[in-house]
Amino acid sequence: MTQTLSARSRAVRTSPTSWSAARGLAAGTVVAGPLFLGAGIVQGLTRDGFDFSRNAISQLALGEAGWIQTVNFLIAGALLIAGAAGLRRALGGGVGGTWGPALTGVFGVSFWAAAAFPADAGAGFPAGAPDTTVISGHGSVHMLAGMVGYLALCAVFVVLARPLAARGHRGWAIASRLMPIAVLAGFMASAASVLAFTIAAGLGLVWLAAVTARLVAVPAGR
Repeated sequence: MTQTLSARSRAVRTSPTSWSAARGLAAGTVVAGPLFLGAGIVQGLTRDGFDFSRNAISQLALGEAGWIQTVNFLIAGALLIAGAAGLRRALGGGVGGTWGPALTGVFGVSFWAAAAFPADAGAGFPAGAPDTTVISGHGSVHMLAGMVGYLALCAVFVVLARPLAARGHRGWAIASRLMPIAVLAGFMASAASVLAFTIAAGLGLVWLAAVTARLVAVPAGR
């Protein structure tokens, strides 16, 4: 009886309809990173006073046009949370099927928190802001949200290395285990260069998109 129920459960998880729904939701995670980065880069290149070597992308939420970046945060968060649901369906109850999606959801929520509690002005942005940044209450929450979110993302990479390896993608699995080192190294270097932080954050977003696309490309066992 148990074997019959297990077989039926696997059939539901791998049915064409179920798999199509999982891929549709998981597309949110695939799209979120590139969309967020693309919108941030365009804004950074067009906003007066913004300098990628001095300013973080989060600061684009400040000033008259700051609403664009706020919306960017909200959309990215929604896409990541939807993608987490799709990833959960795609992985089913298999290896990484619980913590991978859950941590991806935490990462998505951190974007909403970043939107609700904007970064502080400083380093000359927005135009007229002083070079020295004074940390406020909302700025502290913003930084905490980013820290929690990216630590969750690093954990996602370690967790998803297991289903990658289980599906035969050993090179991807090794790279996924090494990716947190690159991301955290960039964050630690942010004290000397804001650009290092931006590159590390962007690398994490792009790798999450790539890993998700790899995992949902073909149902497990096929």
